[in-house]
Amino acid sequence: MGDPRAADLLADRIGRLILESAAHQDAGDRTDGAPDHLVLVSRAADAHAATRGLLQQAVAAARADGRSWAAVGEVLGLTRQAAQQRFGVGDEALGLGEERWLGPVTAFDEMHELEIAGRQGWRTIGAGMLKHRVVRTATRWEHRRVLWSRPPSSFEQDGWQVAVRAFPWVYLVRDTGLPAED
Repeated sequence: MGDPRAADLLADRIGRLILESAAHQDAGDRTDGAPDHLVLVSRAADAHAATRGLLQQAVAAARADGRSWAAVGEVLGLTRQAAQQRFGVGDEALGLGEERWLGPVTAFDEMHELEIAGRQGWRTIGAGMLKHRVVRTATRWEHRRVLWSRPPSSFEQDGWQVAVRAFPWVYLVRDTGLPAED
């Protein structure tokens, strides 16, 4: 699947982050200073969810780049069919109403295109190579692209929602509450 040493190094880094974040949690009834094992389970579950999301994005990016399910499966140690069943989410599975692809767009013009689409009630829900998956709503949306340099949830206090994590970018959306333009 990959370089075992790199995998060990990554597991070590993730493990250290889990332990560090657990150390900042209430240790419960523990008096020995050790982290509560339920806190460790909770933090490990958070890490699992985050890495699962990153893997889904990486597979989506590989597919958008024209890579076959067989090639994706080979890298993951899966069959073509198993990779497609695990990671192939059809558009109908999102169940979000009227959807379309916006593109082609590049890093230079995508924010301008998302601004226009946002005024018309479209908000981004996914990103691929040179395109964004958008869904239509009744209200206008603001879009923002930021470098993934801090926890994306830190933007929520300003009313932003995380729409897409496309490493190294995080795409944020905010409903303006204004009716969409025709």
